[in-house]
Amino acid sequence: MAKEKKLKFKAPDALVLICILMIVCAVLTYILPAGAYDRFVDPATQKEMVDPASYHRVANTPVGPWQVLKSIHQGMNESAPIINFLFIIGGAFGVLTDTGALDALIHKTSVKLKGREKLVIIFFLTFWALGGAFLGNFEECLAFIPMQIALCYALGFDSITGVALGLWGVAIGYMGGIMNPFTLGLAQDIAGLPIYSGMAFRVIVWAFALAGGIFFLYRYAQKIQKDPTASYTYELDLKNRNAQEEIEEVELTSRHKIILLIFVLSVVWIIYGVINHGFYLTEMAAVFIVMVLLMGIAAKMSPDAIVASFVKGAGNLLYACICVGFARGLTIIMTEGNILDVIVHGATSILNGLPAMISAPMTFIVVSIINLFIPSGSGKAVIMMPIMVPMADVLGITRQTVCLAYHMGDAITNIVTPAGAPLMAALAMANIPWTTWMKFFMKFFIYLMVLGCIACVVAINIGYGPF
Repeated sequence: MAKEKKLKFKAPDALVLICILMIVCAVLTYILPAGAYDRFVDPATQKEMVDPASYHRVANTPVGPWQVLKSIHQGMNESAPIINFLFIIGGAFGVLTDTGALDALIHKTSVKLKGREKLVIIFFLTFWALGGAFLGNFEECLAFIPMQIALCYALGFDSITGVALGLWGVAIGYMGGIMNPFTLGLAQDIAGLPIYSGMAFRVIVWAFALAGGIFFLYRYAQKIQKDPTASYTYELDLKNRNAQEEIEEVELTSRHKIILLIFVLSVVWIIYGVINHGFYLTEMAAVFIVMVLLMGIAAKMSPDAIVASFVKGAGNLLYACICVGFARGLTIIMTEGNILDVIVHGATSILNGLPAMISAPMTFIVVSIINLFIPSGSGKAVIMMPIMVPMADVLGITRQTVCLAYHMGDAITNIVTPAGAPLMAALAMANIPWTTWMKFFMKFFIYLMVLGCIACVVAINIGYGPF
């Protein structure tokens, strides 16, 4: 027995994993020959673009131990908007929880859905898949992960299912990219295509991605309902499941309904603001603050009680916020070491000279790999699309196909890369190790990669355009 325990592998903590990657990237800045593309501001769009023919060697700027340490603080500073947003989300849910309304709603929902629990999977995956496809929602799903996890516990699922309802959903949305302004819209703009053209084909891709997500998550949920010990997070969830049993008899009162109405109206306000007024983190945070005040008043909480609940809830996301800052530090190391452009140049060079039938799916795979290092969809677009568009013209691939490969490649590895702040924040909220997440996600990940390759091949064969 002692020998078995000794050989048992323990997944590293998320912060430990990020620190290891920071050290690896710092070492690479000494090994890889540094290079860079020239940048210029496009007078038509006022966006910084890359000159695809300008790649050149530059002096190596290796990142030493002192710079690695400084990158942590820099990462915290540069990630302040999302860190502050997460603190406010945590505080808002702390107040909502202490009103008792959330516990009452979960109990009521679990009773109503007895025998039909898996409808929750279809609803949330579809909801977030639509948000990702049409609005480019990603970080927004973080606000609802605590509620989704609590609901999953009550329905007999586990915490990793609650996280997947959000992360899988937005990834499916980005995969379809039907009208995503941050990836597809920008890529089509750079490629000179009519904005949101070729929508019908993307709707089909989105539908296949969503069907796959529902199938895999539905089957997993069915398995752990029959045997909770089959859960990837069974041991992690034991304490939380026991705590969940304490709220089983909470009655949904009229006061609770008023509080929940305030929550729903706040969500509607956010959706309206995102669509019509370009709301992002700052504006959404302001809505959550208003929601906190109104919920506290409706619950007849004293100002001190509201503050205490808010601080307690914000404290629950402290670890997640630290992960976000460290993940940003990882990107800073690669930027200061001048290896991001090296990675892009090396990866895109693979595509030169390949037949169109191979180069299209390879473009999708290359973007997926680069996305591990540059998770920002818009940031990646201004670097890669100016390189990929002329390359596509030479290889005989339509520009629409390149945009398809680009936005699909940006989607999947967003929920794989430790450099992705939203992923690491979501996993930290549920205390799920990254390695556990990857084991859970692997089958659906392979499905999405195969789907992306097939979509690229079909796009080549149908001359996916207009050009």
